[in-house]
Amino acid sequence: MPSSSANYRVSVGDPAPDFALPSQSGDIVHLADRIGERAVVLFFYPKDDSSGCTTEVCAFRDSHDVFAAAGAEVIGISSDSVASHAKFAGKYRLPFLLLSDRGGAVRASYGVERTLGILPGRVTYLIDRTGIVRYVFSSQLDIPKHVNETLAMLHTLDLP
Repeated sequence: MPSSSANYRVSVGDPAPDFALPSQSGDIVHLADRIGERAVVLFFYPKDDSSGCTTEVCAFRDSHDVFAAAGAEVIGISSDSVASHAKFAGKYRLPFLLLSDRGGAVRASYGVERTLGILPGRVTYLIDRTGIVRYVFSSQLDIPKHVNETLAMLHTLDLP
């Protein structure tokens, strides 16, 4: 079980920390409710409507059907507000949930570090149907790999 230490980072083989956060519609989403039926691709990104983040969420959007066909649900998390997420999701027609982690507690529970100590990190986790992290990709700048590498890994795993 993850420790509460600020230095803890969720790694492959670890159980994914559960959470409850509001989505862009204001509904509370519990990770535990998503696990069991499908795998979860959970990606942390810095900010709605910034250049890199827009590129990332649109890449997940454009591959959404492929992720769904492979048995995975895509969920994005940033510290932006529910209202910001609603506007962002509507503007880019995002078919997946964006969750608002206003205080950064979920980001901290996963150990997602800041880049250069300032910018919230960009990390993607592939969580299997039993709640175990099977793949982690972290890169602030290599944005396309968040989708491509995670999708490739999803196809190679024999997810329970």
